[in-house]
Order: sequence, then structure tokens, then C-alpha cells
Amino acid sequence: MKIHFDKLYKDDREKELCGLGIPFPKGEVTLEKYESMCVLDKDKAIPSQFKITSVWDDGTVRYVFARFLADLPGNADKDFELEFSGKKADFEEKIDISKAGDLISVSNGALSFKLKNNTDSIFEEFIYQGKKIDRERFEGPVLCADGQKFKTVFDDFKVVETGNIYAAIEANGRFIEKEKYLSGEGIRFTFRIYVTAGKPWIECAIRLFNCTDGDFQPQSLMFEIKNSSEDKKDKIRTMVAKSNYKTSFITNDEGEEVSLKIMAEMLEKEANEHFAEVFYGTFFADCTSYASGMGICATVFQAQQNFPKAVKASSDGMCISLIPDQEETKAKSQSEPVVFSSGMAREQRILLHFHEATMDVYEINNRSLIYQMPDTPQLAPEVFEQAGIMPDIFLPEDKKIDDYELALIDKADNHVRCYGMLNWGDGPDPGYTSQGRGGGRLVWTNNEYDYPHAMYMMYARSGIRRFLDYANVAVMHWMDVDVCHYSKDDLQIGGQWEHINGHTGGSKEGNGCAGVLACSHEWVEGLLDYYHFTGDERALETAIGIGENVKKLLDTPMFRIPGESSARETGWALRSLSALYVETHDESWIEKCEWIVSQFDEWNKKYGHWLAPYTDNTTIRVGFMISVAVGSLMRYYRIFPSGKLKEMILGAIDDIVENQMNPYGLFYYKELPSLSRNGNNPLLLEAMAIAYELTGDASYLDKGIKTFKKHMSSAGYSLGQKKIIEDTVVVGSGAPKAFAQGFLPLALFYTKVVKANKLLL
Repeated sequence: MKIHFDKLYKDDREKELCGLGIPFPKGEVTLEKYESMCVLDKDKAIPSQFKITSVWDDGTVRYVFARFLADLPGNADKDFELEFSGKKADFEEKIDISKAGDLISVSNGALSFKLKNNTDSIFEEFIYQGKKIDRERFEGPVLCADGQKFKTVFDDFKVVETGNIYAAIEANGRFIEKEKYLSGEGIRFTFRIYVTAGKPWIECAIRLFNCTDGDFQPQSLMFEIKNSSEDKKDKIRTMVAKSNYKTSFITNDEGEEVSLKIMAEMLEKEANEHFAEVFYGTFFADCTSYASGMGICATVFQAQQNFPKAVKASSDGMCISLIPDQEETKAKSQSEPVVFSSGMAREQRILLHFHEATMDVYEINNRSLIYQMPDTPQLAPEVFEQAGIMPDIFLPEDKKIDDYELALIDKADNHVRCYGMLNWGDGPDPGYTSQGRGGGRLVWTNNEYDYPHAMYMMYARSGIRRFLDYANVAVMHWMDVDVCHYSKDDLQIGGQWEHINGHTGGSKEGNGCAGVLACSHEWVEGLLDYYHFTGDERALETAIGIGENVKKLLDTPMFRIPGESSARETGWALRSLSALYVETHDESWIEKCEWIVSQFDEWNKKYGHWLAPYTDNTTIRVGFMISVAVGSLMRYYRIFPSGKLKEMILGAIDDIVENQMNPYGLFYYKELPSLSRNGNNPLLLEAMAIAYELTGDASYLDKGIKTFKKHMSSAGYSLGQKKIIEDTVVVGSGAPKAFAQGFLPLALFYTKVVKANKLLL
């Protein structure tokens, strides 16, 4: 299997850490065969480590996440090979982790450190190239609110992942304040440290959780690395930098303070043409001591995208402000402050690069820039197609139609970008907002219709790297902001908030958040994709939490009577629970799936079709909601096929065709004279494609041709205008949910039509 890297940077990179999710067809890779897996560079095995993230129901490997150290050329692409030859690599450096009592010791060949439970310091000991850095020099995370500094407590450290070339260690911790924020479980955090063999840097990730019963507005959140008294006896070079196209530096060789801040007004006025999920620029601080012969550079990941941010370097050391003092900045900025609703979380990441004092500034900046846009390996679309882990959305190159391929790319690119620490990775819906659903405020979609899953499928189908970045950024937001991490209400814990203002609707003091959790707005497939594409186990945990929340909601009174809720409600629930069963093979997910299928059957018998209560005296057909149910039932059918289920699915589709299509070849919106406007919802195309899949009758495809063509007329890509609204800088327009809703129906229908030799142009 070929692993490909596109041309990226002009300089060679040696032993660059790279990660790749690799799918395999059912039955192809046994556990014994998996043990012989290796990555080759010109027939030579290179340092690698692998972990299985999913297996098929027969026990063979479904997904593997591979990490490897790649030598990459400047200004050229390169291919590697994945084999099962059992070749062994030479490891010049390896990661070594040991545990003794409350201490965890970590060494990677370039640096080493010790971590201790129940302490107020990140590191108990830190050594770089034989040079000791005292524990007191690392301070943070430091949280302040209402003019008070919280006490930081690292409760316990655990090794999350380890291997020869890569390791992740996580601490659970608390911020302790005297009175105000002690309700519930208080303000909590996790602190992750990621280590690569032989590299003089570590990545630190700070994830803040509001586990109180009300809103929490931090005054500041900082991370500090102080200079030692010995450092101050000699010259200290201080430096801060940020980039847009080229990096601009502020440097002082006498240790004087230099600083930079990112605020909404800067972003609003600064021209930047990048797809910001992939890259915007970099942002770092550096202190170099000539007395000790070493320096430390701290780079904030996607700082512009996650504003506000600030960095400062002085003779005292460095301060990285993940949230700069909001009391100081509120009078200088139009942007609203960062406020965590009850149950909300958010992670921010920093790269700490330890280097010799003689290292050229170019090399310091180079590593910082690579951190912002790392080399990313990719597989050919045929690998995903042959693995059978995604729907039938793949076409050979000679069968693709240029205009429609370009239209899908434009649709993927055309979505709003919203800068801001709590907003990056999500977007508001202009329709919901203008309808007043947010009480005059932006209504955030909260990854409605599973935007990441659509984008992961688009990435697998096209091989275009930026679509992977789009999806990853969205999931990182989703796992933190759009999921309830704490509540006194058991029906909220682990659930995904429906679209609302402020992502959660804001906290109701003492009673969780004002938002709604609904089966029709809780998804898991994109989270499972993220787990496979990144190896981050937290995505799987989040997906399982959402599934558990869905099961709790299905036990509430509104779902006891078939037909009393719309087809969309239980349809989306069936989709999520079926996906979790495929992922985990846990029979508990299927119990509720079977119940939902029986509810659809009873509903069908009660009304003759899947009619939904609307006004007090009407029950109507809603084509796109019925299509949600059809798509979900079809996912279940692919796992557990049955004649009865096939008949029910086709009956629903035939009912749509007979009763919800106007004479001009378009489906209409809803079945009332007041609502029968021309419909343009692409979900009905998925229903037509499913009917063709089940019957081979191409007339179903004919029914969707006009809807397809209407959707695939593309206006091209535009970055759009920037505006400061609330706590975000909005760039462009168009809710992400449009692509989330439309991609699979469009791609599935397009693929079926081409393979059926139907004329689309």
C-alpha cells in the first residue's frame, strides 16, 4: 500500500513524526498478520508504531492508526510503502517510560522529565541535553477570575499511549478558589504532554472544564516559563513573533520585554488568503539564555483562529496567555469576552521547543511553522473504497464528471469560518439567526447533520488534504464545546447540544444549561472517523457518551407512542446507535435499534405511512424527514438485512414519489397547501439512491435528476467579508450544515447514476 506525501516545505525534514489512519477490508488482516506490519522507505523499515482502533465482527483488523518517523525531501513529494513483511527498523532513540509510586519518568533521548501526582507543578524534574531546568520555573496553567488567582492541583498522571517513537501522558487536575466557583465539581482541567523520540520538543495541551452550575468567565489563563537567577546574570535574548505571509519578529538582545497580542480587531483588518483550518500563520515567544547555553520557544497552535491570545518574553521569562486578561482588554475590543457555560470545555495547545542558544532564528521559526501545518501522509481513494468502510461514493477517474467534481469541492470549501476560542470549528446558521431562534444572537449549528463525517468522506473520496483539516478542526470543537461534560441533570450528561445561541444557550444558575438535547441532533459517525484518522481515544469516548445520552432520551415519554415524534427524531437516533454497534460490537446498542425499527413499523401501520403530526388537526408527509428515517433504516438493513425491513423502506420511498413530487420533477417541502413550495433538500436524493440499490430500478434515479442538477450548480469559492459579532470574527457566509446535509446524498446519487450509465449532463 502506497503512503504519499505532497510537496510542502523547501528544506529537508529528518525523522518527522507523521500519523495516518489506515482502513482494511473485512477478513484481510488478522491479528497475526497485523504484528508484521511495517512502513518502508525504499525497502528499509523506518521507526514506526501502530495501534488497532477498530476490528470487524469477525475479529480481523478494520482500522489501524500508524505513527512513523519519515525523512522528507525539500520541494518534492515522496512515497512510502506499508507492508506486512515483518521488517524491523533501527531505532536511534526510543521513548522510555517507567513508573514508581507517584512518579512517572519519561525520556526520549533528547530530554527527560518526571511527573508526580498530587502536586502544584507540571514537572517534578526536567532535563534537556544534561541541563536541569528547576521545577519552579514551570508555572501553570495559571487561572485567574475576579482578580483572584486559583490554586493549581495536578491530581494524577496516567500514560494514555506509549510506544517506541511516541507517547502521551495526561494529568487530571483542579483549580481551587475559595468560594464562588466551588459549586458542582468546580473548575477542572486536563493537561496532556505529547513526546516524540529524539526530538527536543514536547506538545502540551490544556483543556479547561467548567464543572460548576453557572457560567464562568475567566479573567485570564496563562502558562509561564521563568528564567533562573543564573540566566539573568548574562545576556538574554527575548523574542516574540507572528506570521501571516512572512513571520515578523520583535527581538531584544538585552532581555527587555517584548510582547504581542491577537484580538478581534487585528483579525478583522488583516488580509489572509489561506484556508485557515489548514494554516493561518504562527505565533510564539522565545527566551534564549547565553549563560545556560539554551533557549525555549513556545508556539501556540492556531492562535489567530482561537483568539484572544498573547505572548510575552522578558528577562524574567515567558508568559503564554491562552486567555489574556479580559479585564484589561474589554475596553479596547468590540469582541465579547470568553465565557464558559456550565458543562463546557475547551482545549488549547502549545509546542515547547528546547534548543541550543546558537540555533538560528530561521530554524526556530521553521519548527514553529511546521507545527502549525505538519506534513500529512495520505492514501489513495481506492484504499478506502476497497476497505468497504464508507458508502458507495467512489468513482474511477475516467468516470468522473469534471463539473460535478468541481461543484463538490466548491461546496466543501464554501462555509463560514468563525475565529474565536469557543467558536473555531463551528459556524452559525443565518436562517436560524434571522428567524430569531437565538433571541437576537447568533444561532450556532453545533455540527448539525454531522459536518465532520461528511468532510471525512469527502477527504477519502478526493484525497484533498484540506478536507481532513476541516473535519479535524470541527471535531476538536465538537468534543469540547458542543458536548455537555457536567450537569446535575442526568439527561444532559454526555449529550450534544442542539443548535442554539452561545452553543449551549447559556447556563441556568443551579440547573445546567438552557439548551436542548434531542435525538435528532446527536451524531457520532464523525467522532468515530476522527478517532480512526487521528488515534485520539477521546473521540471514541465522546461518541459512546453521546450514544448513552440518546438511549436515555429514547426512554423519555415523548417516544412512547409511535408517530408522536417526527421520523427525523428516531431516524437520527437509529443512525448513531447503528454506527456505535458497528464500531464496538456491543449488543446493548442494538437493543434500542430494534425498538426503533419496531416503532417505525407500528407507526406505518397506524397511519398507513410515516405521517407526522403538524397542526392540531393535520398529519402530513415531510419528505426530508422521511428520507432521514430511510437512510438510517438502510444503515441498519446493511447490518441486519430482512425482507420485512426492505419492504418498509421501499414503501416509504414509493409514498414520497407518489405524493411529494410536483409535475416539474422537483419534490416539494411539506404536504400542506401553505408549505408545498419547491423543495431543494438533497436528503431525498439519498432515498432515491437507496431505492435503486434495493431494486435495481433506474426509474428511481430519474426522479432525482432535477433536484441533483439544481444542487450541483456551483457559484465558485469566495472567502467573504470579515465581521466582529459577539465573541467571534466571522469570515464569509454559509452554515457548515449545508455540506453536512448534502454531501452524502449528492455523492451517493451521483455515483449510482454514473454507474447506471444515466446521462447527467
